[in-house]
Amino acid sequence: MDTKESEIKMTIAYFDCFSGISGDMTLGALLDLGVPVDWLKAELEKLSISAFDIVADNVSCNGIQAVRAKVIYENDHQHRDFDFIQKLINNSPFSEKVKQNSLKVFDCIAEAEARIHGCEKQKVHFHEVGALDALVDIAGTCLGLEYLNIDTLICSALPLGKGFVESQHGTLPVPAPATLEILKGLPVYGGRQSKEIVTPTGAAIVAALGRFAESMPYMRIEKTGYGSGTYLLKDQPNLLRIILGKNAQPCSTGNLGKLVKIETAIDDMNPEIFGYLMDKLLNQGALDVFWTPVHMKKSRPGTLVSVLCGLDKRDELSRLIMAETTTLGVRYHDVYRTSLNRRCVEVQTRFGPVRVKEAELLNGSTRRTPEFEDCKRIAEKNDIALQEVYDLVRKSKAICN
Repeated sequence: MDTKESEIKMTIAYFDCFSGISGDMTLGALLDLGVPVDWLKAELEKLSISAFDIVADNVSCNGIQAVRAKVIYENDHQHRDFDFIQKLINNSPFSEKVKQNSLKVFDCIAEAEARIHGCEKQKVHFHEVGALDALVDIAGTCLGLEYLNIDTLICSALPLGKGFVESQHGTLPVPAPATLEILKGLPVYGGRQSKEIVTPTGAAIVAALGRFAESMPYMRIEKTGYGSGTYLLKDQPNLLRIILGKNAQPCSTGNLGKLVKIETAIDDMNPEIFGYLMDKLLNQGALDVFWTPVHMKKSRPGTLVSVLCGLDKRDELSRLIMAETTTLGVRYHDVYRTSLNRRCVEVQTRFGPVRVKEAELLNGSTRRTPEFEDCKRIAEKNDIALQEVYDLVRKSKAICN
């Protein structure tokens, strides 16, 4: 399967966490999406752990049908450390993908617990998170993602509750310290619920296995699954919604990508700074930078600064613009870009190797664009016309990818 075909068929799971997330809610939503509970139990029994059962009840929450998953077990008070869990999962007959994903989630929790308690990660005792229900939640989630052939997990920003929760360590504030450690650097917002609506297990699942987005990705929806929590929340359903679909593209070939466009208009800055700013923005990860002449208030001529970047670079580049220019603020919005499939190759000429961008056009043909800096260097060194170098490069064959 080539790149274009695989991208068109990529399965996306969007975790819409309007009421938070927990391990049970995740498992319930995956069961609602079609993962057979009997198959899941049979797979999890291969872990050779204490006897357990998974009860999947169909419930109605604010009129929405959902699955409430509950792990039932008896007399499982064993405190498992990270080293034990690693060996347990590595010795299982699961696929490598399920093993790796399960360990990623537990590693995320172990890192957080080690920082909080000041101990070695391998010796972290998981207490609640190491109990049998969490093992089932985490390994069961990874098995469910594989069963549904999910390629990409994308998560909404997480609402954090407030109040207090009882734990093995006593009374803790909500969000729990482990949850906050796990979610460092990820988008969250203050929730209005006086409950623990994001658990460490739920936080670790999306932090370890997914990426976060401010809005739902560009996709064609196929199915929706709802996993129910145990609390009754005021004024909203206590559900995790997982939306399953395929990435959608507006044309039959090419790649669709979501970018951020940062803008600000400036009318009071030394123009020499613009060139310096452009170089710095590009060096720090901007995909494109351009200036547009504009007329501003009081008929002042100004410059509209426009920067295209990935979401992960938005805050960094916004701070850079405000630090290096006279602007008082920036604005930004999401944009979608459809791009041709491309690759960088090197061609051999009688003057030496030259880098070339090779783009596959929609009609299946190929277009080559020589790298300007390489051509300029050859033209100046050999005292020949730049256009002659371009023509020479276009006729040459690629020597490597």
